[in-house]
Amino acid sequence: MMYSYRIEQAIRAATVLHQGQFRRGKAPFPYVSHLFSVACIIADYTKDEDIVIAGLLHDTLEDTEYTAEELAADFGSRVQSIVLGVSERTDPKDPRPWFERKDAYIATLANASEESRIVAAADTIHNLRSVIEEYQGNFERYLLDFGGSLEQRLSLYERKSQVFNEGIENAIVEEFNHVFEEYKNFIRQESTLL
Repeated sequence: MMYSYRIEQAIRAATVLHQGQFRRGKAPFPYVSHLFSVACIIADYTKDEDIVIAGLLHDTLEDTEYTAEELAADFGSRVQSIVLGVSERTDPKDPRPWFERKDAYIATLANASEESRIVAAADTIHNLRSVIEEYQGNFERYLLDFGGSLEQRLSLYERKSQVFNEGIENAIVEEFNHVFEEYKNFIRQESTLL
C-alpha cells in the first residue's frame, strides 16, 4: 500500500476508533485488520489517496461515535462523501431487521459514486474471502454466526454484483467476480442450495 501522511493519520484514526472491536470467527482478530485489508485491496486498483483513506475509514460512521462532520474536518469532504456512500446506516439504533438494512444499503450503493462502489467492492471481497477461509469445513458455524438465510445472503450478493458490474469501470470488479464465484462454490460444496 502506498504511504503518505494522510494515510498514516487514517491508520491511526481507524486503530483508535475501532479499538476493542473484533472480527467474527474463532480467532479474536482486531477489527482494524479488516480495514487494513480493504485499504490494501483498494491500493491494488487505484492510487487515489482519498479512496484508500475511505477504505480505512469506511466503517467509522456505522460502528463508532465518529461523525460525518468530524470525518470531513479530519480528511476532507471527498473522503466524507465516499464513506457516506458506503455507510449502511449512521444511526446505531436503527430498528430495521438485518435484511431490510442490507437491502437499503444496496439501493444506496446503486446511487453512490464509483469511488464508493470501489470501497464497497473491496470490503465485500475481503468479507467473502474471510468467510471462505474461516468457515471451510464448518458450514454449521457459518450459519450460526451470520443472520439471514442462504437465499437472502445470495440474493443480496447477486444485487451487489449487479451494482458493481454496472457501476464500476475499474479492474477491481473482476476481482470481485472471481471471489464471488469462489463464495458460490463454497456454498455449493457445503449445502444443497445451488
